Amino acid sequence: MEKILIYDTTLRDGTQGEEISFTADEKVKIAKKLDEMGVDYIEGGWPGSNFRDLQFFKLAQRETFIHSKITAFGSTRRPNIKAADDPNLKALIQCRTPAVTIFGKSWPLHVQEVMGNSLEENLAMISDSVAFLKQQGREVIYDAEHFFDGYKDNPEYAMETLKAAGKAGADYLVLCDTNGGSLPQEVERIVTLVKKYLEKDSPGNHSPIGIHTHNDSGLAVANSIVAVTSGATMVQGTVNGYGERCGNADLMCLIPILAIKMGKPCIEPEKLTQLKHLSRFVSETANMIPLNSRPFVGKSAFAHKGGIHVSAVMKNPRAYEHMDPALIGNKRRVLVSDMSGKSNVIYKAKELGVELGGNGFDSQRIVSEIKALEQAGYQFDVADGSLKILMEKFTEQFKPLFDLDSFRVTIEKDQDQPCTAHATIKIAVDDTKEITAAEGFGPVSALDNALRKALGKFYPDLDSMRLVDFKVRVIDGREGTAARVRVIIQSRDHEEIWSTIGVSEDIIEASWHALADSFQYKLAKIENRKKNECIEDNTPDSLIKT
Repeated sequence: MEKILIYDTTLRDGTQGEEISFTADEKVKIAKKLDEMGVDYIEGGWPGSNFRDLQFFKLAQRETFIHSKITAFGSTRRPNIKAADDPNLKALIQCRTPAVTIFGKSWPLHVQEVMGNSLEENLAMISDSVAFLKQQGREVIYDAEHFFDGYKDNPEYAMETLKAAGKAGADYLVLCDTNGGSLPQEVERIVTLVKKYLEKDSPGNHSPIGIHTHNDSGLAVANSIVAVTSGATMVQGTVNGYGERCGNADLMCLIPILAIKMGKPCIEPEKLTQLKHLSRFVSETANMIPLNSRPFVGKSAFAHKGGIHVSAVMKNPRAYEHMDPALIGNKRRVLVSDMSGKSNVIYKAKELGVELGGNGFDSQRIVSEIKALEQAGYQFDVADGSLKILMEKFTEQFKPLFDLDSFRVTIEKDQDQPCTAHATIKIAVDDTKEITAAEGFGPVSALDNALRKALGKFYPDLDSMRLVDFKVRVIDGREGTAARVRVIIQSRDHEEIWSTIGVSEDIIEASWHALADSFQYKLAKIENRKKNECIEDNTPDSLIKT
C-alpha cells in the first residue's frame, strides 16, 4: 500500500492563526518534536517575508533531523523578471533546505483582478520558478493556491497551471482549498478528475497529488480524507488545526484516521502514542489553552460522565469508545458529577487509587454526597484532585499533611500605586507550628506564596509544583456581591496536571479551599513516593521520615 506523506505547516500556516506566534527557538523545538513523531516534511516558514523565519532556517541548519525534511516556503517569481533575479526565490535557495514549496495562482480571478496579471504570464511564472528551483537541486512541492475555486470557475485554466508546474519538474502538485469553502463531494470529484487528466497527459510519469485544506466550513479533515481516497498521497495540515481564520486541517485528527481507521501507512504505530504529547506541547508553546473537546487527543475525547455509559464501558470499552485511546497516547477518563451512578464512583476510585468498601456502601454514600455538593456549586468532573481528597475523607483514608490554624490577607492601595497584597499564615505540620508571611500580585498569589514558604521548610520537593490556571465563576449572580463563587485551580509538576475546587460566598475562602487541596494532593504524592522508595530499599516503617 502506498505511503501517505505527512506535511506539517504549523510553523508557517499555523502561525497565521490569530494569537499564534512562535520565536525562532520555539520553532526549532517544535520541529524536533515533529521529527521525533516521524512527520515527512516540516514547513519552517517564509524566509522572504520576515527575519524570524530566516533565523529559524539558520538555526535548523545546526540541527540533525532523522526523518523530516525541513522545507522553505515562498511564491513563484514576480511578473516580468527572470527567476534567477527574484529575491524570494534567492531567499529560498539560501535556506539550504532539501525541499522547497512555492505557491502559484490557479484562479483567473486572482491572476487578473487581484494581481493585475495576464493568464499567460502567470503560467510562465509557475513554469520558470519550478524549473529554476529544480536546477538548484531542490525537491519542489508546488501548492496550487485556490485550486478548487479556480477549477469550479475555469477548469481548463486550472489544469493548465498544474501542467505548467508538472512539466517544469515539480515533485508534488498540491491542490489547495484556500478559502475553505469546498464540500467533500466537490473535492472528491475534482481530485478524481485531476488524477485522470494527469495520467492521460503524462501516462505513468506525472507528478503525484497532494491536498491542502482550510477549515472555514468545518470540513478540512473530511476534505483531506476524501482527497486521499481519490488519489492524493500527500496531506498537508497543522498541529491542532492552527491557522488563518478558522484554521487548517488538523493533523491530530488526520494522522489517527489515516493510520488507524483507514490502515494507510503514514506514521509508525509506535510513534502514534506521542500524538497527545505533541498536541499539548505545541499548545503550551503557543500559550494556547488545550481544547478539551479536541477529537482523539483532547482531555475529554475519551471521557464518560453518564452512569449508564460508564457501566457499559466497564464491561466493554467498545460500547462507547470508537478506538483504544492508548494507541494515540490518550487515556479513558470517567467523570463524577450529579449525573453519576455507583459505576462512575467505583471506576474513579480505582483510577485515583482510593479503596472503597466491598459492600458498595462507600460508593453509594459518595454518590449522594457529590450530588448534594454539586447542588451547592461544586463541579467534580473538572477537579480530580479535590475528588480524590473527598473520597479519601469519606473512606477515612485521608491524612492531612498540614492543618490550617489561621490566615490573614490584607490589601493596600495608594492613590498613585497599584494594589499590593500581603498574607500571613499559621499552619501545623504534625506537632510543629509555623507562622510566615509573603507578598503577592493579589490576595490568592500572596496566600500561595505564604503557604509555599511555610511548607517549604518541611517539604523541599515542593519546588516542582506550579499553579498554571485560576478560574473564578459566579454560581448565581442574582445575589449580587453576596453570590456564591466557584474557584478552580489547575496545578502541575514534572509528572502530571491536576485540578482542585473551592466554593464559598467569600472568594478568598473559596480560593483557599482550592489552594489547600492542591497542596495536599501534591504533598501526598511526595509522601507516597518516599514510602515506595523505602519499600524498595527495605527500610523499616519506623524509620520512614515524613
